[in-house]
Amino acid sequence: MEVIDRVSANRHYSFFLLLLLAASSAMSLASAKTHHHGFIVQATKVKRLCKTHNSITVNGMFPGPTLEVNNGDTLPKRETPIILGEWWDANPIDVIREATRTGAAPNISNAYTINGEPGDLYNCSSKDTTIVPINSGETNLLRVINAALNQPLFFTIANHKFTVVGADASYLKPFTTSVIMLGPGQTTDVLISGDQLPGRYYMAARAYQSAQNAPFDNTTTTAILEYKSVVCPAKCTKKPLMPPLPFYNDTATVTAFSRSFRSPRKVEVPTDIDENLFFTIGLGLNNCVWLMHCHLDVHIAWGLAMAFLVEDGVGKLQSVEPPPADLPIC
Repeated sequence: MEVIDRVSANRHYSFFLLLLLAASSAMSLASAKTHHHGFIVQATKVKRLCKTHNSITVNGMFPGPTLEVNNGDTLPKRETPIILGEWWDANPIDVIREATRTGAAPNISNAYTINGEPGDLYNCSSKDTTIVPINSGETNLLRVINAALNQPLFFTIANHKFTVVGADASYLKPFTTSVIMLGPGQTTDVLISGDQLPGRYYMAARAYQSAQNAPFDNTTTTAILEYKSVVCPAKCTKKPLMPPLPFYNDTATVTAFSRSFRSPRKVEVPTDIDENLFFTIGLGLNNCVWLMHCHLDVHIAWGLAMAFLVEDGVGKLQSVEPPPADLPIC
């Protein structure tokens, strides 16, 4: 009888534990929240290079507000977007329209920017230079984005190494470098460690001249990587340490950087195929492939890539006339 009572008690105890577990799970699900965010995208007056222009902001900020997700996430200590851009003392829409009208490259920008600010090396810009904080000993993730209109850019930080872990939304086999290069629209994810003496270090970006004899903006934009342990009054008198930057035409550095890209794991590709196809693409070889050149996007906007396929009708009046005898042949 005593054994039966013990078994019955154990069953009641187990049932109570299951009930408690189910209740806690339900409470966990009930505590989940739906977050709503409002974004106001508008033109905001900002002062750059001693002049006031309108700039597009999100909730009055550029970059816009950071959305933090905590449940289940595993990140580096801190994640910071680094947006490299260009600045014109003009309406950027007018710059685009002029380039589209002429078919030439956009007018040379007056400055480059890091997170919307030109930095200390430009007129009327020191007060608002972007500051990126870091703590000694921590590892931070920088998501570097080249938002420039038409210019590849070098990017580096004084006395700090980058561990490149991703590019264009794809993971990479990590590698270490002191400088990265991004084409317009490209992104690169890098880790940096707070392993230097507490201080203030310049982040810097400037042009990579990928085309010989083409005019470009040869200025340098800066931001400041600042260790939190550094006590800095409202106006710091000591300049941050400036990093060495590659020469504008340092293709060897660009090549070494791009050749370091590797997949984090072996990529399995199909080996059993039904048919072999061989494609060739011409580049400026004759009049038939003239579209394949550096600024084809401008010509596409003009509609010069259109081709019309016209079928003949049933009679002569509904048929396309033959081409003239002097029409160039491909």
